[in-house]
Amino acid sequence: MGSFSVWHWLIVLVIVLVLFGRGKIPELMGDVAKGIKSFKKGITDDDASEANGTTTAKTVDHKPDEAKETTRS
Repeated sequence: MGSFSVWHWLIVLVIVLVLFGRGKIPELMGDVAKGIKSFKKGITDDDASEANGTTTAKTVDHKPDEAKETTRS
């Protein structure tokens, strides 16, 4: 009841190939690789902009006359 034998893994591999086909698996792995590359690029872009000090500060303008008054008990 411990680990799977070689025959178990071969049967699983055959089932996966039948379900997804030979062409789908490399295509799927290529999409995963593109996602990882774009994630790394995004991280390095953020780090580079912080190092250069080019980040823009986000502010919220507050106008007291537009604020709703709360009722007082």
